[in-house]
Parts: sequence; C-alpha cells; structure tokens
Amino acid sequence: MPSPGELTFVAPRGAKKPPRHLADLTPQERREAVAEIGEKPFRAKQLSQHYFGRLAHRPEEWTDIPAAARGRLSEALLPELMSVVRHISCDDDATRKTLWRLHDGTLVESVLMRYPDRVTMCVSSQAGCGMNCPFCATGQAGLDRNLSTAEIVHQIVDGARALRDGEVAGGPARLSNIVFMGMGEPLANYKRVLGAIRRLTDPAPEGLGISQRGITVSTVGLVPAMHRFADEGLSCRLAVSLHAPDDELRNTLVPVNTRWTVREVLDAAWRYADVSGRRVSIEYALIRDINDQGWRADLLGRLLKGRRAHVNLIPLNPTPGSKWTASRPEDEAEFVRALETHGVPVTVRDTRGQEIDGACGQLAASQR
Repeated sequence: MPSPGELTFVAPRGAKKPPRHLADLTPQERREAVAEIGEKPFRAKQLSQHYFGRLAHRPEEWTDIPAAARGRLSEALLPELMSVVRHISCDDDATRKTLWRLHDGTLVESVLMRYPDRVTMCVSSQAGCGMNCPFCATGQAGLDRNLSTAEIVHQIVDGARALRDGEVAGGPARLSNIVFMGMGEPLANYKRVLGAIRRLTDPAPEGLGISQRGITVSTVGLVPAMHRFADEGLSCRLAVSLHAPDDELRNTLVPVNTRWTVREVLDAAWRYADVSGRRVSIEYALIRDINDQGWRADLLGRLLKGRRAHVNLIPLNPTPGSKWTASRPEDEAEFVRALETHGVPVTVRDTRGQEIDGACGQLAASQR
C-alpha cells in the first residue's frame, strides 16, 4: 500500500502488461521460472551471464546451453520488450538519442552522451509523465503508463552493448553513469525503478555490476517516496528538480509543489544526504524572465548555504511552440555569481542534443 499522501498512478484501462523478462526477476525468481518450464535451475545463472555479463540476447550466441533449450528459455525469460524506431546522433556523433517502441506501441526515449572522461546514459522510467510541469515536453504529453523494471533495464543493456561494439563515436567504451532523468518521474514508479537499480548494481552475472555511486535518481519532490528512498540504504545520488526557490512560483512550474512545499522537499533531500553521505544535486532550469531574477538566486543561495548540495543550472531547451525560453547569458552569469556569493557550488549544464529534439519527450511527441 502507498504511504499516506504518496502519489500513485494506475495504468489506463485495457493497457497490456509487459511480458515477464529475466530483468524483472530476482536471482531466486529466475531459478524458479526456469524450473517452471522444465529446465535445470542452474540455467538461470547461465542466462543471466549471457544477458547481463556478455550482453548477448540472441539464443544462437548461448553456446553453453543445449540448442533444444535455448528457444524455451528465450520465450519464457527473454521476450522482445521493445524495438528501436530510430537513432539520431549529434555532437559529432558523441550524443545518440534512441526512440523506442514498446510491446504495446508506446514510445519512450533514452540518450547516450559521451564525454572525454565518462559516458552517461539518460533513461526513461515512465512513458510520458503525470507531473504536468508546463515547460516540459514530457509533462505536457501526460502519462501513458509506468515502465516495467525490464523495460528500464533494457535501455541500459542496449546502450552498454552499443558502446562495447563501437556504435558510438570514440571507439569501444563502458557506461560509467546512469541518470534517471528521461521521460517520467522515477519515484512515481518506485518499485520498478528500485528493481532496476538492483539489477544494474548487482554484481555479474546477476546484474550489470555498475556502481551505485554512478547512478542518479531525479525527482520533482515526491516527499514520502524521498523518505522511503533514504531508507533503502543506497549510495545513489538524488537530484531534486527544484526550478524555483519560492512556493508561489514553484506551484506554477512544478504543480506537485501544492502538495509538498519547497521547505518539505528540501528537508527530505537533506535527510537523504545525511543518510547516504552523498551530495544532493539541485536541478534548476533557467527560464527567461520567469525564474532567473537575482533575488531568486539570492533566496536559493540562502536556502542551500552550508548544505550538502550542488546546483546544476540548466539552460532551458525550449520545445516547439512554447512560450518558455532560455535565460539571457548575462542573467545566467549573474545567477551563478549570486549562488557563489553564498558559497554554494554551482555549474551550468553542458547542453546537448538541441538539434535532435534534445529536450526530453520532444522526439516521442514528434512521432505521435
């Protein structure tokens, strides 16, 4: 049962549940599922090694499994969850955005971003989003449904395979960072996102073996879920999409603020920082003449001063037809100076993908 005041989302009537997949299951559940189809339980570990360790999803690659068993195992535990509609690249092919079609026709997006010192993948946790933030393409599209754990994990497995095989410019590489900042509000799909984190961080062959410290989970501020997340004992980073330091404006920019105020959201963030030992990232999209005033920068600085926090200023990537646009360079620079005056660490995000419908949800919206 959800905690009091926690947001819950119900799949639309008639929505078809994604098929069961290896990545949905714990190691014990995989053994049980293999036994159900008449195979020896140890085949579950072999299958996990192929999917998570070798990134080999085609049965003909499973040479240590008898040919007669491969089809049964594939059908039962590695069904096709999603297919690539298109890849679009920019930044000299260092950024690749993928549009996926899920088993029920729903569209979602993921993005691979290669930097000199790391490779980051941004993944979706929902198809659409129910938070209704007016400057966000995904929020304006509304919520279609939650993704399953396996649908989340498969985005990353596919990205890891593409990097290994040199499909992204720069030669073969490994994923170093995963950010749950794609389509959807991760903490509104809590159970499946947590399951995805477990699969991503479990050591091979049970999972991908990615460090929890390389994973960032974003939220607009679902306070009960933030407290629940703090109790999981994880060392992931929490990112709070704040976008305004005052309740009056944030009620408009992030409508869920009418349920949980700026103060409540930040208190939950500080608790997560204390429990995890990780610095919280404060995400702040700079919107021209809306939230980029000097007095708001000063207020934000006073709220964050002395806290375990870092501000990530995001020049707004405007969506077609939107009245919202990025701040002037001089206003952005003044905002940075005001935060630094309070001793608050701040960086301006390196914007990528503007020429490929880079704002989350734009590519999917263009295909509707």
